[in-house]
Amino acid sequence: MSLWDRVRDALDPDRALMLATDAVIQATATRYAVGADVEVWRPGRPLSLLLAGYVGTRNTGADVRVEEMIRQLRVVLGEDNVELNVLTNDLARSAGYFRRCRQTYMPPAFPKVLLEQCPRHHGVVACEGSMFKSKFSSALTTFMAGALGMANAEGKLSVGFGAEAGQMTPDLQRFVERSCRHSLVMCRNEPSRGVLERLGVRTTLGTDTAWTFEPAPAAAGEALLRAAGWDGETPVLAVCPINPFWWPVRPDLAKTAAYALAGEHADERYKAFYFHSWDADKQRALDTYLDGLAEAVNAFASERRCWVVLIGMETLDRRACDALAPRLSAPAGVIDSADASMYELVSALRRCRALVSSRYHAIVTSMPATVPSAGVTMDERIRNLMHDRGHEDLYLEVDDPALGERLLPILRRLWDDGDAVRAGIARALPRQLELMGQMGIDFMDEACRVYPDLPRPDLGPSPLAHLPSMGRELQQTLERYA
Repeated sequence: MSLWDRVRDALDPDRALMLATDAVIQATATRYAVGADVEVWRPGRPLSLLLAGYVGTRNTGADVRVEEMIRQLRVVLGEDNVELNVLTNDLARSAGYFRRCRQTYMPPAFPKVLLEQCPRHHGVVACEGSMFKSKFSSALTTFMAGALGMANAEGKLSVGFGAEAGQMTPDLQRFVERSCRHSLVMCRNEPSRGVLERLGVRTTLGTDTAWTFEPAPAAAGEALLRAAGWDGETPVLAVCPINPFWWPVRPDLAKTAAYALAGEHADERYKAFYFHSWDADKQRALDTYLDGLAEAVNAFASERRCWVVLIGMETLDRRACDALAPRLSAPAGVIDSADASMYELVSALRRCRALVSSRYHAIVTSMPATVPSAGVTMDERIRNLMHDRGHEDLYLEVDDPALGERLLPILRRLWDDGDAVRAGIARALPRQLELMGQMGIDFMDEACRVYPDLPRPDLGPSPLAHLPSMGRELQQTLERYA
């Protein structure tokens, strides 16, 4: 390795963040070893859990996941036997969510908050779906793996809930291996289990937690669509675009300085000292992706009577919606998660005739209403979901050069063969609910392993008994296809 390479590695902000998080884990382990100011669970007390995820950015999928995790934890532990604290990036943006939970602000420089908060609780639950990946942000994985490592340092409950694992940098792999070797991670699929088990992390098979989410009543979704321009009668085609090409987000001190001094890199700035990856090649890739979506939607709208709405599942997606809208032949509505709650947004999704999405959770949260859906995916999440549904022909890749040409027949199928697509979706739901219920059982098994005297509600052996309450749409589907 050259001198420059060694200097670059030493100054790498992601690596520095891992080293800082390592340091607070070691400090916690030392404090625990000498018995200084240690919070210990005792029988008769509620189990206090810290939830660490990607909350407070108005990412609808991330917020829905945590909402359902909370409801499930209250079922499997018992309503009066648990106290929950959710770390959030923005208290204002998560206000009104996660009822009866405490919320604590987590700043971009998070190691200090982990040092303060983790030892105050009896365990940590990592919440984000993309839990162990460098695809979006190594810093996000460092945060969640660091929180799990803090719990491990004190011999407390340390669980990853409904996680995926994929490609990680070598430094991040080593960090996860060190921090999470005593954790239990419930994975959304077998490939993720393989990634983590090669690092010595214990796993079980699970699923996402958004399946049981109950949105606002249909009237709320319809009002949101009407406010965006819907006439209340024309069948709705929803499109959920993203910018798939500006990841990963990384801390960048040079860009931070340039932004502070001269306002440079403003379009790349995520927040604080974090910046998206961006260059001319990525801009061309984004243009090709948006042009492909527009080509298919325009051709389809010329054949079928429909009204198009662009839905930003995260506030970041507003840019993609605004860039796609002028490419469409007819005016489209735009709905943004910054202006609509997760309850309203999912209600609107479920009122649509069909959906094409690059957001995983737009598809997941529409499935309980069996909305015919297809994906244009940037990673394995939508790909895996479509295989689970038996719909291998209903997804494409974001970098497909023939995206517009290939998406048009998929849109026709969603519209014209919707009943068959709906049936395939409905048949897939019972399996996902069973897996989610099993996660509740596995979580309780792990909690009782760490705390043998923890009271366990008598819910019986059925995984479905370990689920939070379900809405009417989902119950009817389950009764029909279970």
